[in-house]
Amino acid sequence: MTEMVFGAIPVQSGDPVLPRWWRTVDKWTLSCVLALFGIGLLLGLAASPPLAAKNGFEPFHYVQRQAFFGSIAMAVLIFTSMMSPTLVRRLAVLGFVASFVALMGLPFFGTDFGKGAVRWYSLGFASLQPSEFLKPGFIVVAAWFMAASKEVGGPPGKTYSLILTLVIVLFLAMQPDFGQAALVLFGWGVMYFVAGAPILLLVGLAGLVTFGGSLAYSNSEHFARRIDGFLNPDVDPTTQLGYATNAIREGGFFGVGVGEGQVKWSLPDAHTDFIIAVAAEEYGLICVLAVITLYSIVVVRSLMRLMKERDPFIRLAGSGLACIVGVQAMINMGVAVRLLPAKGMTLPFISYGGSSVIASGIAVGMLLAFTRTRPQGQIGDILLRRGR
Repeated sequence: MTEMVFGAIPVQSGDPVLPRWWRTVDKWTLSCVLALFGIGLLLGLAASPPLAAKNGFEPFHYVQRQAFFGSIAMAVLIFTSMMSPTLVRRLAVLGFVASFVALMGLPFFGTDFGKGAVRWYSLGFASLQPSEFLKPGFIVVAAWFMAASKEVGGPPGKTYSLILTLVIVLFLAMQPDFGQAALVLFGWGVMYFVAGAPILLLVGLAGLVTFGGSLAYSNSEHFARRIDGFLNPDVDPTTQLGYATNAIREGGFFGVGVGEGQVKWSLPDAHTDFIIAVAAEEYGLICVLAVITLYSIVVVRSLMRLMKERDPFIRLAGSGLACIVGVQAMINMGVAVRLLPAKGMTLPFISYGGSSVIASGIAVGMLLAFTRTRPQGQIGDILLRRGR
């Protein structure tokens, strides 16, 4: 609480791990993430019982599973946030390689669970979505490449990172999962911008993305169907978007009351992709604004702390992680209010899903590790080291 009022306290050498971690970690971000997870459990109590009854489970089956996976996610988040940036980078590289291999194996061993996109491995007791775990590892690896390119005699890391990004986007598009592909491209674009990319290059890449979207629209029925549904001025009230937009409209400012919402009985994904519609209907605009505020604090606080960071790798990786968490939340809520086409993307820490919540815990754990208060040294010392 002291840090929240008076700012970060400098690191004191020789401290035990836990006191040093508590003194240097961003408590605002940590508190907001815990609040988001708590809101997710609360909304799960409202949204998941109809689906549990339909599938023959106990009323709070999905809430219990979310609490279990969420507990793992919070433990991983705290453990990761205690690591040094170097250790985070090393483990992220290993995690990225494992996730990328799993992503390549999806066409042969994956399943679509009847949703038209092969994104998961069925483990019997649960499912695994490699793309969720790929994102934080990719951000760290791409930031490492970009930071290495700034060293004297360093490799062309920006080019390597671009090639890696295009390969990943290609594999994601094959599923098809254009939402995650767009998120990966966005994360890379943010880091490339922070690294000092020329604006003309970013404009050219935006044009390339537009061309890729047009190509996907012409050749992918799955993609074209979602775009057509988004562009259609008349929303079918019996579709998921129709139910979600009606629920948000009915909720108004204060909501219809706890347990009084009806959208959870109609939406098959009420506890995952469209959980914000349940929040808007039962708790109203107040709850939605609270959720948006929590995500905003996580992103803004992290970027503010990263502005003081002089290590280019930490600055790039932290910026990428903060932005993909915030943009994923924005995409999920934008879909629910029909500002964006349907993406099939979860709301971090709130939507039901083991892969989603654990991967989000890893991403924010890395972000907290990068934004911890640490001695920066004098800028002259850094310039002197580079000149040697």
